[in-house]
Amino acid sequence: MTQRNTVFRTLHELGLAAWFGGTLAGAVAVNGAAAEASDPRERLRIANAGWARWTPVNLAAIGAHLVGTTGVGWGNKGRIVAQKGVAASSAAMTGLTVAALGVTAYSRMLGKKLEAAEGQPVEGATEPAAGTEEPASAAQRRLRVCQWVIPALTGALVVVNALHGEQQRPGQQLPGLLARPAQVLGLT
Repeated sequence: MTQRNTVFRTLHELGLAAWFGGTLAGAVAVNGAAAEASDPRERLRIANAGWARWTPVNLAAIGAHLVGTTGVGWGNKGRIVAQKGVAASSAAMTGLTVAALGVTAYSRMLGKKLEAAEGQPVEGATEPAAGTEEPASAAQRRLRVCQWVIPALTGALVVVNALHGEQQRPGQQLPGLLARPAQVLGLT
């Protein structure tokens, strides 16, 4: 339990920070700036250009997070099995990660649809105008939701990760380790 996983923790933390912060900044700054373009037919092109620059960085961030998560999980496998509460927080982190990956992939698919719709008039990157054709406007409405769901899911990952870190305190480990045998023996 005293094993250090500094490289994996760093990949986990930096990857998650970039994934959370980049998607939040994109929703606020990239999409917000694109909506200010005077020509409604240029707004999608501007937003798409910003998101296209972010996509490879986001992919690297997600990859770093996944490598880090895997390494930290492997390093903590004994705690996950033996310490009460650690398996549950690990399962929560896994579920949130899978959900965030799914919404991120779906958002990318919607973004590709909007790349094909460049030149259509829009109010903003995720707000159709009266003249926006239906496939693009449907993608925009869905993307409007996804752009906030991703930071919500990755932000929840930050919270559960903080809980996971608190479970590593010595004062939490011994009671957590003793709780499992007590539970098996029917003492609790």
